[in-house]
Amino acid sequence: MQKKENQKQKILLHNLFGLGLFVLALPTLWRFGGAKLALDEILPGQVTAVAKEPDSQSVGLFGIEDVQFEETPEPVPAAEVNPQEITQMQDFSYLKQNYYIVDSRTMLLPEDIDIPEALEQDFSIDTSVEGPKILIFHTHISEGFADSDMSLGKEEGIWGAGEYLKQLLEENYGIEVLHDAGAYDVVNGKGQITGAYERMEPPIREILEKNPSIQVCIDMHRDGVAEGTRLVTNINGKDCAQIMFFNGLCRLNQNGQAVPTPGLDNPYVKDNLAFSLQMQTQARTRYPGFTRKIYLNAYRFSLHMMPRSTLIEVGAQTNTKEEIHNAMEPLAEILASVILEQEETQNS
Repeated sequence: MQKKENQKQKILLHNLFGLGLFVLALPTLWRFGGAKLALDEILPGQVTAVAKEPDSQSVGLFGIEDVQFEETPEPVPAAEVNPQEITQMQDFSYLKQNYYIVDSRTMLLPEDIDIPEALEQDFSIDTSVEGPKILIFHTHISEGFADSDMSLGKEEGIWGAGEYLKQLLEENYGIEVLHDAGAYDVVNGKGQITGAYERMEPPIREILEKNPSIQVCIDMHRDGVAEGTRLVTNINGKDCAQIMFFNGLCRLNQNGQAVPTPGLDNPYVKDNLAFSLQMQTQARTRYPGFTRKIYLNAYRFSLHMMPRSTLIEVGAQTNTKEEIHNAMEPLAEILASVILEQEETQNS
């Protein structure tokens, strides 16, 4: 009995000694990355699927260290829009019927869009500044597709599509991209769509503040449709999910009267509308049938942080991952044609 007691005391002293050494060493460990050792627990709001040792290329912000960029990105010439189409677009009834879906809660007014002005607005980015030029993020990162297994990680859903778009923009067009992996529709490890836009804004604004080189914001989603609906077109022999540009007007339709949406404002509504319209006209000219009509809603979503902001719905839950990823190829070309094409004119 006495022998066992002595052994217990020795083990206790050994453990206390080890603990003492750990506490003394903790400040040094902290300086050299030992915080992970001390705080290796899943914090509220973290998704268990990514709670293991984070890899700088799998969690958080995805940067540009892995890509060598050209000093001057290769411009993509804008596709020539039929002059007759531009004339027709100046008829407000034609424009509204052929280019927009206007949610019943809001109103599109003739003065919202001056067609010649909107199509001529210069959205070319300054490629001479150092750092990422485009930010891709996902207010609803948990959105998946028909064959997604979201238990395998965010790569299975809309985030994976954003990562492929990032790759295409960097490798094919020389445009540096930052891809955010913030899970704003997850609270305490559970899906929570309500409040996602409010949770998204502070960290996205922090990213923009730390990276003043960013000139384009893309909030990428996938739509939700009836189970029998398939949003698919064929481009260059590949089945592609159709995409839809989305605008928030910060305006309510109250008994036929246009009223500002309470508590919401966006100084860039006109810029947003012109930006999406230019991408829509490029899409219709290059790849007819690739885009759905631009959707207009009464709110502002994530479109109020800079002029070149767009919310893009890529396919729906009925599309396959392959169809979604195939859609990134024409989307990258369309985006590049709008933000790079005017540099060609300036340099010629």
